[in-house]
Amino acid sequence: MALHVTDCDPSPFAQFRLWFDEALGQMHEREAITLVTASLDARPSARMVLLRHVDETSFGWFTNYESRKGRELEENPHAAILWYCEPLGRQVRVEGVVTKMSAEASDRYFASRPRGHQIGAYASRQSEPLSSRGDLEERVATLADTFGAVEIVRPANWGGYLLTPSLFEFWQHRQDRLHDRVLYRLGAGRWHRERLYP
Repeated sequence: MALHVTDCDPSPFAQFRLWFDEALGQMHEREAITLVTASLDARPSARMVLLRHVDETSFGWFTNYESRKGRELEENPHAAILWYCEPLGRQVRVEGVVTKMSAEASDRYFASRPRGHQIGAYASRQSEPLSSRGDLEERVATLADTFGAVEIVRPANWGGYLLTPSLFEFWQHRQDRLHDRVLYRLGAGRWHRERLYP
């Protein structure tokens, strides 16, 4: 399958949506992306998160603000995400600046989560040392009793992030490792496309 610059949509967001839609039914977890953050001293860290928001300006996910990624984004708001679709031999890299979603957007998403996920958001001190699995399960059980049947509101240390891109790279697998790569770079208020060597 070939990827030509002239075949790519002028909008990288539209091109991503095309590939994302074509991956429907091809992947076990289509929303899985790698999120890469870095500390102020340039030490990177990567983990998988779930892509929960895509529009014409940004990509978004939700997490604990006090986690390692949250702390790093507070120090250094520059990040990258990677979406990989092995069945179609495609990947998309996106780089940009990250900001927190509005409290209202985070509230809406939190309210849509299963109750167990909501309790888990309170129970987990994400990225902090945990002495045993039993301690975590005890925290979950205690919180479940505490909340009872009442509506659970979003904890203040949990919410969404938005990455506003300045760069996209679309990668298509080709024979003999002569892959197609198309780079979009934002400049002077518009997206510029060019082919890269594999």
